[in-house]
Amino acid sequence: MPTERPAAPLDNPVWASLTGAHRAFAETAPGGLAARYLPAANPFAALADPADPAAWADLAALIGPGETVWLTGLPTPPPDWTTVLEIPGVQLDGRAVRAEAAPEAVRLGPDDVAEMTELVELTEPGPFLPRTVELGAYLGIRHEGRLVAMAGERMHPPGWTEISAVCTHPDHRGRGLAGRLVRAVAAEIRGRGETPFLHAAAENTNAIRLYESMGFTLRREPVFIGLRTPGTGGIRP
Repeated sequence: MPTERPAAPLDNPVWASLTGAHRAFAETAPGGLAARYLPAANPFAALADPADPAAWADLAALIGPGETVWLTGLPTPPPDWTTVLEIPGVQLDGRAVRAEAAPEAVRLGPDDVAEMTELVELTEPGPFLPRTVELGAYLGIRHEGRLVAMAGERMHPPGWTEISAVCTHPDHRGRGLAGRLVRAVAAEIRGRGETPFLHAAAENTNAIRLYESMGFTLRREPVFIGLRTPGTGGIRP
């Protein structure tokens, strides 16, 4: 009998990360069919198989009744789950990106989180939480001591690393800072023998245009979906 072809890591990148390189940041469901990142590190959760009702039951047990959880991909939730928000997205493959170091970039760490959070809140590139900086390497560019641009690493499926939190202060846009940092983070990823990829909201056409000009290519069009578990209480949109 023919065997079923295993899913590529990027088809379910959160699960591939949480069961691999980011296992230390994972909270796993009782049955082992669902997991989520520590809430202070990343808001996403994942299912071993989104088509398996047992995996959804496992995720509900992990998250608790009436709570909100974020998934990515193309999941079809059971009817007793409530969709809070859907954000169409793109997943871009960085195999063709030219990677190069940025001599002016500085490495960012836990001591920089307050400043990084301030920049993220101003520019809204996506979720950045108190422990997100621990998920991978983060690089920034400073102007007169002030952090004005940054980019870093988030999900880490086998053989791949996601570039994330790419942002530039509005007063410093148009100088190519984001592009230089993306290439610099890609150089770090390539230095480990891995391949960069990234996600973006489909409506963020300016960012997607920049990434495509650098060599990123569209791989798939996932949806970032906020779901409320069955039951009452918990977080509301």
